[in-house]
Amino acid sequence: MGRWLVCMLLLWVGAAGALRAQPGPVYVGLDAEFGHRTSTSAQAIQQGIEIAIAEINQAGGVLGGRKVSLVTTDNRSITAVGLDNLRKLAAQPDLVAVFGGKFSPIYIEALPLVHEIGLPLLDPWGSADGITDHPYQPSYTFRLSIKDGWVGPAFVRFAREHHQVSRLGLLVPNTAWGRSNKAALEAAVGAAPGMNLVGHRWYNWGDVSLLASYQALREAGAQAIVLVANETEGSLLVREMAGLPKDQRLPVISHWGITGGEFPRMAGPALDEIDLAVVQSFSFVGSRSPSALRVLASLKRGWGHASPEQVPSPVGVAHAYDLMHLLARAVDKAGSTDRRAVRAALEQLGPYDGLVQRYARPFTPARHDALGPDSIFFARYTANDELIPMTTPTRRRP
Repeated sequence: MGRWLVCMLLLWVGAAGALRAQPGPVYVGLDAEFGHRTSTSAQAIQQGIEIAIAEINQAGGVLGGRKVSLVTTDNRSITAVGLDNLRKLAAQPDLVAVFGGKFSPIYIEALPLVHEIGLPLLDPWGSADGITDHPYQPSYTFRLSIKDGWVGPAFVRFAREHHQVSRLGLLVPNTAWGRSNKAALEAAVGAAPGMNLVGHRWYNWGDVSLLASYQALREAGAQAIVLVANETEGSLLVREMAGLPKDQRLPVISHWGITGGEFPRMAGPALDEIDLAVVQSFSFVGSRSPSALRVLASLKRGWGHASPEQVPSPVGVAHAYDLMHLLARAVDKAGSTDRRAVRAALEQLGPYDGLVQRYARPFTPARHDALGPDSIFFARYTANDELIPMTTPTRRRP
């Protein structure tokens, strides 16, 4: 009996030791605007990450069998809260990187912090040029999204080719994102013979009317309005424009901030009264690739998104999905959860056939943007909350 007890005790101790030695999950953070009342972008980014993580874990995880686990925090679109959240996430052992949300100003203000603590910050939405164009070396920011420097020329081309107009007015928020877009559009107009930016008007988040600024641009000779806005201000302008006589309703060419929230619901029937086009970089509509069909099936099962046209904030889903798969490959290439090694590995990844496109080499030491200007196309909203492509990107989507 004594020997039996000793043997059982040894077996128990050995099993307990094996359990203790078994490595735990590899963590990924997501700090986004979950508490923003009308936002859908944070949820879309989370969906893309979670779908990718499920696929990664089903295939065996990373680092020889470790599962990937997502940790989320809510910055409520407030920069100070976002910075605090990054510090807390960075304290999590075995956390390899943090995804951000749609608000570019938070990324910009986070640059000193993430480079001080060596935390890879992955951008699946924010488009301000300064998120990746900055003096910090080595850079810890990686973007799979579009840049305002690419959007400016796209606005100009669309105005000239689709609307046959040459005089633009710019309505833009007084934020880092707004200033990035103003500089980009001014450069694009300056490089396009015959095009003219008749003026710009700043607005602040929370303004109760944009009509006076809109009318000032129209009276200055604008033939179309370039709008840089999120869903709140975008829907406000649409409702105010719909109340004007038809001959005072100019075409609106919008940045994609409006697609990060409940814009169609907030604009209501007025949306069908306005000629509005919006920048995009991916659409599930018409995409028949295995990746697209697989992700759509997951969106339907997990979140009830019944049709490709009605996936909320589709670029958030698609960008985050591809970026999570790239991160997993970088972790395996690094061979550990050391953030410096993961950062370096992201710059050395090989080809990857993603949902958005095929990436010959997603990032390099000199280029931390995985997409390019040829990713951009335009779509239109219907009042039924459908986002329908109007043009196609220069490169063919998979």
